Amino acid sequence: MHVVSHKAIRIFCREHPDASNGLNRWYKVAKRATWASFVEVKQSCNTADFVAPYIVFDVGGNQYRLIAEINFRRQVLFIRSIMTHKEYGKGAWKS
Repeated sequence: MHVVSHKAIRIFCREHPDASNGLNRWYKVAKRATWASFVEVKQSCNTADFVAPYIVFDVGGNQYRLIAEINFRRQVLFIRSIMTHKEYGKGAWKS
């Protein structure tokens, strides 16, 4: 899977250094993945949820959320947002 873009992770980790391990672990898994459907995403990341049109990953022991769109045919994952659990709960990312 081609992940666009790791820069979003680096920027988020500057403000939230404790997120580094979880996000870097997630990045390694996603980069090596060859997911063909959400079912396959769920098999390797069991905390992932489909919230159309996004896939929401719980990262760092449920402290952070990574919002992504995946084009399975092209094997491209677009990071749309990374936020704390509290920010995610406010729902502003949906608009």
